[in-house]
Amino acid sequence: MSDVPATASAKAGTNARAGGGPAAREPGRRRLLLWRHGQTSWNVERRFQGKTDISLDDTGVEQARRAARLLAALQPTAIVSSTLVRARTTARSLADLTGLPVEHDPELIERDGGEWEGLTDREIGERYPDERARWEPPGGETSPQVAKRVGTALERHASALAPDGLLVVASHGAALRLGIAHMLGLPEDAWNRLGGLSNCCWSVLTEMRDGGWRLAEHNAGTLPEPVMGDDRAGEDRA
Repeated sequence: MSDVPATASAKAGTNARAGGGPAAREPGRRRLLLWRHGQTSWNVERRFQGKTDISLDDTGVEQARRAARLLAALQPTAIVSSTLVRARTTARSLADLTGLPVEHDPELIERDGGEWEGLTDREIGERYPDERARWEPPGGETSPQVAKRVGTALERHASALAPDGLLVVASHGAALRLGIAHMLGLPEDAWNRLGGLSNCCWSVLTEMRDGGWRLAEHNAGTLPEPVMGDDRAGEDRA
C-alpha cells in the first residue's frame, strides 16, 4: 500500500500535544504497527463482538502464527495488547517468537456494542434500523468515544517508546481504525475514508518531525516496502 500522509498534520500534532504526546517525548522515528486479531467464529457468522470475550477459531490461530513470523522479522521493541482473549492470543504468537513481554491494556479493547453484541448484521438491521443507519449501538460507545479512548492509549504507549522503537499493538478492527483516525487528526466526517482491517492484517503509523503521525501502511498482510516515486509523501519523514 502507498504511503498516505495525514490530511491535517498540524491538527494531529495539536491533538497529540493536548494528550501529552509529542511535547512529552524526545523526537525520533517511532513506529506503531497496529495489528487486528485473527479470525473468530463470530467473525465468520458476522456477529457483532464488541467487548464480548470470544476466542480465536482454528483459522484465526493459524493466521496469527503466520503473521507473527512476518512481524518478528521487523524486530519489534515492544508489544501491547487489548485484554480480550482474541487479541491476547494474537499478541502471544509474536511474543513466543521474539521473547518480548506483552503488556495488556483495557483501553485497547473493542468498541462496546451494547445491545448489538452477539447479533448478526442482519439481526441488527432488522431490530435497530435507525441506530444501524447512524452506527450507534444502543447502550454502547459512540465512534468519537472509541476514537478518543484508543487514540489516547496509543499516544501514551508511543511516548514510552525509545526514539527508534517499534511497538506492535494487538487490538480490534473498529478500535484500531478509529484510533488511527484520532492519531492522524482526521475530522469525524472523514473517518469512513479509512477502510477496515481484515483479520490479522495491520496498519503502520510513522512519527513525523512535528511529532504527528503518518499512515504508512493500511490493512497490510505482507511486510512493508519503501515507497519509490516522485511524491513527497513517499519520503521517510516529512
